[in-house]
Amino acid sequence: MYMNQVLESTLSTDGSARDNAEQQLLQAAEVDFSGYVSALADELANEQAQPHIRSAAGIALKNAFSAREYTRLRDLQLRWRERVPDNVKASVKGLALGTLASKDSRAGQSAAQFVASIAAIEIPRNQWPELMPALVTNVGEGDDRLKQASLVTIGYICESEDPELRDSLVQHSNAILTAVVQGARKEEANLDVRYAAIVALSDSLEFVRTNFENEGERNYIMQVICEATQSGDSRIESGAYGCLNRIMAIYYDKMRFYMEKALFGLTILGMKNREEDVAKLAIEFWCTVCEEELAIEDDNAMTQAEGGSELRPYFNFSRVAAREVVPVLLELLAQQDEDAAEEDYNISRAAYQCLQLFAQSVGGDIVQVVLGFVELNLRHANWHWRDAAVSAFGAIMEGPDEKLLEPLIKQALPVLIDTMNDSVVQVKDSAAYTLGRICENVSESIDQQTHLTPLVRSLFAGLSSNPKMAGSCCWALMNLTDRFAGEPGAQVNPLSPHFQDSITHILKVTESPEGDAQVRMAAYEVLNAFVQSSANESLPIVARLSNVILQRLENTIPMQQQIVSVDDRNTLEEIQTSLSSALLAIIQRLEREIKPQADRIMHVLLQVLNSVGAKSSVPDTVFATVGALANALEEDFAKYMDSFTPFLYNALGNQEEPALCAMAVGLVSDITRSLGEASQPYCDAFMNYLLQILSGATNGQQLRPAILQCFGDMAQAIGAQFEKYLSVVSQVLNQSSTMTLSDGAFEMFDYFISLREGILDAWDGAILAMKHGEVNALRPHVHSIIKFLHLVSQDPNRSEALLRAAMGVTGDLADAFPGGEFAEAFRSDWMTQLIREVRSSQEYSARTKETARWAREQIKRQGTGGQGTQMS
Repeated sequence: MYMNQVLESTLSTDGSARDNAEQQLLQAAEVDFSGYVSALADELANEQAQPHIRSAAGIALKNAFSAREYTRLRDLQLRWRERVPDNVKASVKGLALGTLASKDSRAGQSAAQFVASIAAIEIPRNQWPELMPALVTNVGEGDDRLKQASLVTIGYICESEDPELRDSLVQHSNAILTAVVQGARKEEANLDVRYAAIVALSDSLEFVRTNFENEGERNYIMQVICEATQSGDSRIESGAYGCLNRIMAIYYDKMRFYMEKALFGLTILGMKNREEDVAKLAIEFWCTVCEEELAIEDDNAMTQAEGGSELRPYFNFSRVAAREVVPVLLELLAQQDEDAAEEDYNISRAAYQCLQLFAQSVGGDIVQVVLGFVELNLRHANWHWRDAAVSAFGAIMEGPDEKLLEPLIKQALPVLIDTMNDSVVQVKDSAAYTLGRICENVSESIDQQTHLTPLVRSLFAGLSSNPKMAGSCCWALMNLTDRFAGEPGAQVNPLSPHFQDSITHILKVTESPEGDAQVRMAAYEVLNAFVQSSANESLPIVARLSNVILQRLENTIPMQQQIVSVDDRNTLEEIQTSLSSALLAIIQRLEREIKPQADRIMHVLLQVLNSVGAKSSVPDTVFATVGALANALEEDFAKYMDSFTPFLYNALGNQEEPALCAMAVGLVSDITRSLGEASQPYCDAFMNYLLQILSGATNGQQLRPAILQCFGDMAQAIGAQFEKYLSVVSQVLNQSSTMTLSDGAFEMFDYFISLREGILDAWDGAILAMKHGEVNALRPHVHSIIKFLHLVSQDPNRSEALLRAAMGVTGDLADAFPGGEFAEAFRSDWMTQLIREVRSSQEYSARTKETARWAREQIKRQGTGGQGTQMS
């Protein structure tokens, strides 16, 4: 294979030629990985090669060591370790380091990425000891190109998320710091080099804790960064403020001296910088201060509540600085960009976020400063200042005491409602968002008699007036429904007088398929909120609403034949998803009363499922709606099963669509719970599909907790008939119980807990299914169940829900075998201790403690032959 020709083809505009070249590269890597990497490194290092060929070589090298999935990444790294001889490794690494000095900056950049990829493999194993010294030497003695490329390399190495590499970088902190601080100093004349050093310094801050503990070294690092904030180059200044943000987050306890001497003034200046990127990062510094102090207060409160005495240092930086920083933030609120998209993060939005955090951190101390600004600018001729005033008021709705805010809100509400009629849409949008903030955080300040009617009217008027403010109006309306929903099942609530008009308004807004998609989607979400919050008095309106929604959903089915573009398809899917969601909300609110509409609902939903494309997202919502209908109808849902199961089986078998497959697994649980014993004819198929998913590499692990829970639901549904599945299910449960949680694997904690909860749910379902007739079938599995309970009792990784499930299994198992044959296990010290711990805990809910007490009572019956009662 002529490598340069293949690399040339990977850049071809001809798709087939490009695909063929990429396949050749993949094949070459599989056949001879050592030769493949060596050839690519040669091309990358070849100063005579054309720049685009060198870039293609760099991309291929990067792909050879990159993968999104952790297991795939480890496999790729293993190829380097086991399939490349040491002499070839040395040659390739030498070529890569040499390419850092290339006159072709793109080649140097590619080499930096390649070096970082190899470093991630070899540094944790102490296999490239000369790398860091070489990079330090390059920064100290090389020309500007080599300095910059070497600093970029250090940055790539330090920004890696590889846990093994991150752990091992601490021992290289002196070398890293020597290089990056040398490049970041004000004496460095080349601004590109200085910028690369600042970026690398920011990436390395986690690994230089030992150096930061040394006052002399810390002072020098802080001096270099503070000087960089005044460099005159916006890139360097932005990077320097980014460093300060990270330092405040990591080393807050060391920052008191620097805040007093430099950082306070520097960040105020930075916030006023004309360069937006610089100003935003200076603002974010104070966001970090507030977030860190809020976290410290929470941690210290928890420590004190637990009787501890080791409190984290807390310096009140935000409270001390508020009088100087908050006025600057208020001024920056007026720097809106009227053409900014909703997702754009500009200075005004950064200032708003920071003001919110100050309100949470400082509380009532900033209210008067903000009120003065609001009163001064609320009627300003320039809309920017009006908008800033309205936004500022909304920003302080979380943090200050509600008793302090309540009279201010009562006074402000008529003005804010009036502002919904402002001539400028940005001001109206901010008013709607501020009303939403009030509804969300200080809702008790809204008086039903005085404020509710004008508030509802103004928000619906805003919803119809301009698509730009639809999101804010809808969010405010949803918060409003939460505030005035009243008690569940109430005959009337404060929303009742507005319910019919509100539904009518939403239906009008959502009527046309040609309308704004964002407005339509947001309006349907409001519809769902009103339906879910409806009082019993409004249920006839909800029932009539189902006819409208069904008719609209029926009308979308012929539209599948009219699709001519991707936009058409996206619009249709959005409408069908929104309508299905509305139908879901209606079913959940009407519950059993939906039965007269059930035939029509299932007919329409089946038509939708039959008409959508293979990659459509619509079935996810349709399945959720079917699940709600099954829950509402219970055993009456059985008549729809033969028509619906082909779609359900297809989803269970579609492992290329993880979200749909997960929805289908949950739907199996819903259906079996609803149908009870009537689900038995379908359980063979359900079990086969669930076991296929578990054995698959794609979704098996991800969906395992939900599938185990599904086993439990199926067992309880069909009772003793579950015996035929007990052997294979027990194998899955025993295999699943062997998973352990490694130290520091915090990202896996939730999965680990849900997996164990799933195991217990499955065992409990099986126990309840068997104990009233086929209890002997359980006997061979009792040891495995008790062994797993013991494992849970000894593991510090647990949750309240997990322990409650363990108590339920313990009690049900003891109740299933009351004769005392397993009494020794039930009365073992570890089980007695576990039950006592759960029963006496002050942290757990009454439900959990009651389950533990019930389990103890069942154990007490061991040997007496008495039968207890099932704990639900």
